[in-house]
Amino acid sequence: MNGWRPLLPHPLLSLLLLACWLWLNNTLAPGHVLLGAALGVAIPYVTRRFWTEPLQVRHPWRVLEYVAVVGWDVIVANLQVAVIIVGPLSRLRPGIVRVPLDLRTDFAVVALASTVTLTPGTVSVEIEDDGAGRRVLLVHALRCLDADALVRTIKQRYERRLKEILEC
Repeated sequence: MNGWRPLLPHPLLSLLLLACWLWLNNTLAPGHVLLGAALGVAIPYVTRRFWTEPLQVRHPWRVLEYVAVVGWDVIVANLQVAVIIVGPLSRLRPGIVRVPLDLRTDFAVVALASTVTLTPGTVSVEIEDDGAGRRVLLVHALRCLDADALVRTIKQRYERRLKEILEC
């Protein structure tokens, strides 16, 4: 299997890219399977030098739980944002919140920032160093009534799960 590592630096990512391609095209036609497989091999191969640290998924089944939680939160947040947008402007309470991070690897921090941005109503603005060697994620929220509650939600729903999945 080590002979395949230079060609397939991230085999799980290759499979995920193939599955996403087929899902987005809603077909199992041979041409799409071949094109999806080619993209699944080519994209990780071309980007392999940008992956500075090997990705170690310690609990692969927890990934499914994480995807389900994020999926549910995206659905709920879409509905909440729709209500905010349709309602009066006075309902908007935008704010920027600083979320101190316990994650240690760059991949985990980027995964968390991407998750926050993926959820409607919140956007990751910046990842900064707090001066003591710890990272802080700046998050813009469309409606932020309680900054501490938003920080707790991000840390409990996303960061904690990422720490378990990646053991970082």
